[in-house]
Amino acid sequence: MKIIDKYILKRYLATFFVMLFLFIPIGIVIDVSEKINKILQNKVPFVEVAFYYLNFTIYFANLLFPIFLFLSVIWFTSKLANNTEIIAILSSGISFSRFLRPYIIGATIISVLALLMGFFIVPKASQGFNDFRYTYLKGNNKTRETSNVYREISPGEFIYVSNFNINSKTAFDFSLKKFKDNKLDFSINASRIHYNEKDSTYSMYNYVKRTLGTTDDRLETAAKKDTVFKFDLEDLTPVIYIAETLTVGELNDFINKERERGSSNINTYLVVLYKKYSLPVSAFILTVIAVAVSSMKRRGGMGMNLAIGIGLAFTFIFFDKIFGTLAEKSSIPPFIAVWLPNFVFGILAIYLLRNAKR
Repeated sequence: MKIIDKYILKRYLATFFVMLFLFIPIGIVIDVSEKINKILQNKVPFVEVAFYYLNFTIYFANLLFPIFLFLSVIWFTSKLANNTEIIAILSSGISFSRFLRPYIIGATIISVLALLMGFFIVPKASQGFNDFRYTYLKGNNKTRETSNVYREISPGEFIYVSNFNINSKTAFDFSLKKFKDNKLDFSINASRIHYNEKDSTYSMYNYVKRTLGTTDDRLETAAKKDTVFKFDLEDLTPVIYIAETLTVGELNDFINKERERGSSNINTYLVVLYKKYSLPVSAFILTVIAVAVSSMKRRGGMGMNLAIGIGLAFTFIFFDKIFGTLAEKSSIPPFIAVWLPNFVFGILAIYLLRNAKR
């Protein structure tokens, strides 16, 4: 690695981490000012608050790292351009592609770091971050899918509840149907079903079981019946943000399990999975765009480059959020929705890079 590579790479990494560590305290201060009243009102232990802001730091950094990366590259590249350092480098016979190499090395380092964090570190931070919010700040322990829950708990075995109350651990309009060879084997219905934590059993009220026979059906009824089922509360009503709290291996297993059960939220889980891979790739794309935009000395100086950069960065984030939401709420395939912003901005990066070379 030559001196020019070390010089640019050092500036690349140093500016990125300095900007990251400058903005995170600002985010913490804003968050504290918004939540301090509820924290004091609920008498949250200091240790819990400290761990929350540790998780908040990781969660916040991962969420906004593309913006920090983009702005940091524009910032120090604009300074190089204003000091005519880039002109001197290119005038010495170094091609623009060769000039771009330390940026690509820096983007690779950041991408690998973001990938490893997204796979293993961010999920645990996300769990602590969300658990704290729903435990102390939102008035309920966890947000769950509690209405019109329809799930396949095992091959050919389906359950349905119209509503589930997590506090009382009671579900209403419970129905279980077991199919064998594509034919209904038996069905169980109850107006109410309650989970007993002490012995992990379920109590069904107004219980009716109908078993289908070849010549006649058998009917079994009871005002109350206790039994054991193969599913638990997490299977019946998973936490809405559960996908964010799983490592990549756990998330793949969870998605396969939910797909077999016919979960209606499978697209939400797939969006989380695909973003673990698309976010690091965006580091390369945003780096190329930032260099192409800021490598030229403009009349407006750094201010003009930063204005263009901020506009492009927030446009990228806007598209990323919009298409992610569309994938969760509509029929757009999650893979296309997650990767489309990278594809569009990748084309923009190639276009800007060609113009910059000229």
